[in-house]
Amino acid sequence: MTRETVLSQLADTIVSLQRPHPLRVAIDGIDASGKTTLADQLTPLIVQRGRPVIRASIDGFHRPRSERYQQGPDSPTGYYEDSFDYAALQSALLHPLGPQGSRCYRSAIFDVRNDVPLETKEEEAPPNAVLLFDGVFLLRPELNALWNYRIFVHVEFEVALQRAIVRDQTFFGSPEVVQARYLQRYFPGQRLYFQAVNPQKRADVIVENNDPGHSQLVFLD
Repeated sequence: MTRETVLSQLADTIVSLQRPHPLRVAIDGIDASGKTTLADQLTPLIVQRGRPVIRASIDGFHRPRSERYQQGPDSPTGYYEDSFDYAALQSALLHPLGPQGSRCYRSAIFDVRNDVPLETKEEEAPPNAVLLFDGVFLLRPELNALWNYRIFVHVEFEVALQRAIVRDQTFFGSPEVVQARYLQRYFPGQRLYFQAVNPQKRADVIVENNDPGHSQLVFLD
């Protein structure tokens, strides 16, 4: 299946979903699986089909560094348990866009690179808007019921690691540091998530993304 076909089918499916409030779409998957790329590629297709899009990411809802690393900078448990402010995500974004919500939302509250809160203004979403929200751990119990559609982007850990080495070495300083970070903290944290939640079973559709140019869709009942 070509990438264009995958994107077109996903966009058609998302646009067909009607709610009396903005549609909240989760794009979940392990680190470096291609979640952000998928969301960015879907955005213009959904807009072309007549639905405004709100783009947001779990990166805008990090907790401060002192809280994220309270169990140690290499702790997988700390990565899974302490990285993100789910209460703020719910109050700032997911609840306002949900049933009986005000539709007045903030798409990010924290600048993770500078480790400081963001003073973003509230925006008002059109009733027919689509929230495309990418990130890790999105189908955990605190959040799962708040999504109207759930996409899981699947790649093998080995594939994701090679992508991460290319993508993240400028930020981390070297391929060796990237590899150590992923093997010590990120991927073991993802395995904790898989064991606790089994996110692929909670998804509405799985995007098999080991080869992005020829992805496959698996629609689940």
